[in-house]
Amino acid sequence: MKVIVCGAGQVGWQIARHLSSERNDVTLVDSKPELVRRATDALDVQGIVGFASHPGILEQAGARDADMVIAATYSDEVNMVTCQVAHSVFGVTRKIARLREQSYLDPRYSDLFRREHMPIDVIISPEREVSQAALKRVAYPEAFDVQEYFQGKALLIGLALDTDCAVLNTSLRQLSDLFPTLRIMVAGVRRGKRLFAPEPEDQLYAGDQIYVLVDARDVARAFEVFGKSPARQERVLVIGGGNVGLSVARALENQPVRVRVKVIERDRARAEAAADGLERSIVLHGDGMDANLLDEAGIGKIDSVLLLTDDDRTNLLAAVRAKSLGATQAISLINDPGMVSLAGALGIDAHINPRALTVSSILRHVRHGRVRSVYLLGDREAEVIEAQVLGTSQLSNARVRDIAFPEGALLIGVSRKGEFLRPTGDMVLREGDLVVIFSLTGDVPKVDELLQVAVEFF
Repeated sequence: MKVIVCGAGQVGWQIARHLSSERNDVTLVDSKPELVRRATDALDVQGIVGFASHPGILEQAGARDADMVIAATYSDEVNMVTCQVAHSVFGVTRKIARLREQSYLDPRYSDLFRREHMPIDVIISPEREVSQAALKRVAYPEAFDVQEYFQGKALLIGLALDTDCAVLNTSLRQLSDLFPTLRIMVAGVRRGKRLFAPEPEDQLYAGDQIYVLVDARDVARAFEVFGKSPARQERVLVIGGGNVGLSVARALENQPVRVRVKVIERDRARAEAAADGLERSIVLHGDGMDANLLDEAGIGKIDSVLLLTDDDRTNLLAAVRAKSLGATQAISLINDPGMVSLAGALGIDAHINPRALTVSSILRHVRHGRVRSVYLLGDREAEVIEAQVLGTSQLSNARVRDIAFPEGALLIGVSRKGEFLRPTGDMVLREGDLVVIFSLTGDVPKVDELLQVAVEFF
């Protein structure tokens, strides 16, 4: 596939990295020569220096025969115009744009992006993705990662195993025998710095971080099996009252069970806007690292602190300060992938990487077959893919044990007629089934081949 990626920042670079590693023909466009040079030196991509919205630059990048344009520059307006030019001048069939400004996403203005107006096929909103991720972390404080599958009927949950876990030194095969009615599959295990797809005879040890796919009805029982006590989130402190923080606070206000929310925002104008936009939450103006202000916010009784400012260092330091003053849990937004490793060392319970979320959202529109979602784990170490079984794919009418899954890939869940099923070797996949597959990054192209149909691209 021939893809033009516009914007060589962190998101554009990561997208180009993924696509080029899967043997796509990728051209990266950016107005900054140093960013283009960095990408072409490190990746198997072509680079064009210039403004992506200029027709001449897009033509130079190969837009006349491109299959897709992904507009991920820092400017919403440049991204929109780029898609317009790609459509009107070059007839590019698939156009994806990253949009940050929430007013563009207001349902009242949805007609703006119709084909006859501003033809964008897929809109990716980092702020919306981050807000949803933060809410999931708060909903399941026992987990360090949460992602929904099968329209929320199954959850991928990341759990850190402690010494009080009852199933330590138990093989996965034996785990299935001990809990035959528990609809759960262990997808991946991180031991030390290595993430791998486990075999049935592999055992779990204290210190392991595991990813499990579990039926939403069995989540509480799964937590119990792995030694996690349920913790209700009654008091939440949000540090950072920008678009993301405000969106999260509003959503928490609307929870069926009341959550007491407080917001700390350093900028006075944004603090006032947050106070006007919230109904029951308390908004404090000041520095989220100020111990006196944290004390005023009742930090010692806070169940979860969400660090959602646009500065990674502020988020990390404020998280450490909040936990040292008594907060039960800290969840931090981290934009720079290079700083993710610091989160664990500093005792931060979970982190959210907006760039990884954005890349995940874009990848599902690039893959072959009918891929419904792609979720990245770690630093591009693995993917968890949800897809539909199509009639002419290699999965259709095939017995699970006979499917040539690569060594680093596991079928971890099946949904048939809305019912979550734990896959077995004797199960026969049918056309229309939804499947969730865990795959190490190196094996993703082989998984993609299994999902492809004979002559069709989505």
